Amino acid sequence: MKKLLLFVLSYVLWLLLVWPFDPVSGAVRFQDVWVGVAVAAVVAVVMREVTIERCGRWLNPARYFWALAYLFVFVFEVIKANVDVAYRVLHPALPINPGIVKIRTRLRTVEGRTALANFITLTPGTMTVDVTDDGFLYIHWINVTTTDIEEATRRIIGRFEWFIERILE
Repeated sequence: MKKLLLFVLSYVLWLLLVWPFDPVSGAVRFQDVWVGVAVAAVVAVVMREVTIERCGRWLNPARYFWALAYLFVFVFEVIKANVDVAYRVLHPALPINPGIVKIRTRLRTVEGRTALANFITLTPGTMTVDVTDDGFLYIHWINVTTTDIEEATRRIIGRFEWFIERILE
């Protein structure tokens, strides 16, 4: 079942990326369609053990709504962090206080923690150094303003964790 679902998702993604359908003439580029079948089959066989567990939960449309909403939140946070880092770099006094802080996450799944760590790293000024099994992350922060675990958690992942919980947990 997992391989079949992975095949279908891969094939749909392939069709969306190459779009072999010409809306003007109504023609279909069949070579793209058949190559997509082959690529999706290879992906399904090779990646079957790497995929997430409980694939059925992805049939819930609310997850896609929250993912779309999170996209806007994430882009806003990245822009805000870019402006902050640019200010610090261009300021004559270079007002930075780099360090590593420990934060706590309430995410339970490996997928959720991995996504959170990656989103933190994609945000300028922060980089995930380590993710532990007991729910802690170690983050390199360009301007450490607090070493308190709860306050650092609120400032760094408070804006991400809520969405990731609804999407991946």
